[in-house]
Amino acid sequence: MAENDPRANDPRSEESKSKDLISRGDHTPTPFGKAVFFLARAADPFLQYSILAHGLGTGLLHRVGIRTLPAGLPAHTGISLIDGLELSPYRLVLLGMAVGSAVKQNIWVTLLSGEPMATHNSLAVGAFNTVFNSLSTYAFLIRATSASMESDFPQPALLVGGALYVTGILTELVAEIQRKRFKADPKNKGKIYTGGLWQFARHINYGGYTLWRAGYALVGGGWGLGALVGAFFFWDFSQRAVPVLSEYCEKRYSNDWKKFTEQTKYRLIPGVY
Repeated sequence: MAENDPRANDPRSEESKSKDLISRGDHTPTPFGKAVFFLARAADPFLQYSILAHGLGTGLLHRVGIRTLPAGLPAHTGISLIDGLELSPYRLVLLGMAVGSAVKQNIWVTLLSGEPMATHNSLAVGAFNTVFNSLSTYAFLIRATSASMESDFPQPALLVGGALYVTGILTELVAEIQRKRFKADPKNKGKIYTGGLWQFARHINYGGYTLWRAGYALVGGGWGLGALVGAFFFWDFSQRAVPVLSEYCEKRYSNDWKKFTEQTKYRLIPGVY
């Protein structure tokens, strides 16, 4: 491998590298790839709105006998931009979650992430997030799976799911901002960040992502879908992402990483894992 090859900064095995979409230790600029990611995530709220407001794709569901919810009465907030969407309060919450996830991830890709992002990875990650957002949206629209089958608003699933979503997405964002500020200081070059939210879990950003994904699914498809999606991401992070990132940190930071693991017992979610 050439001396100027950025992959030389990643001491992990090739197997671990193949499981990671991020090139650790590589800071090669990839403006086009990041622009693709930005646009893919920015387009998602428009897709979710088309599903929620106009029933995009529900015609296919009706053809196979799947019943969907009626549109419901539009919300009246007194804010023309919001009221002009003509969505019911519950649907507004789901759309807000799509917008929030897109904004959070685009803040990350433009301001917080220093690693390169290849175009194919940008498309894959963008599509992955859109699929899970759409899963929650369609689960809400389908009568058999919707979390909104009660007349009262807000429903328990909305309250609990909303709390998980806000807690998770803010945890992920704040943790990444804290780490970025630490890494931006030249005095901290080559050091591992162990302060802020990271003192509560070694991969607290992944834990935050797991929480808000579970909350989003809970708001759309109820307790069953929320538990299923939360379990999926918990499994993926604990079995794939955390081990491959831990290998990188162990080999790059050596004793500092060992000390961090001794001080911070939890990997993803404080008090849980």
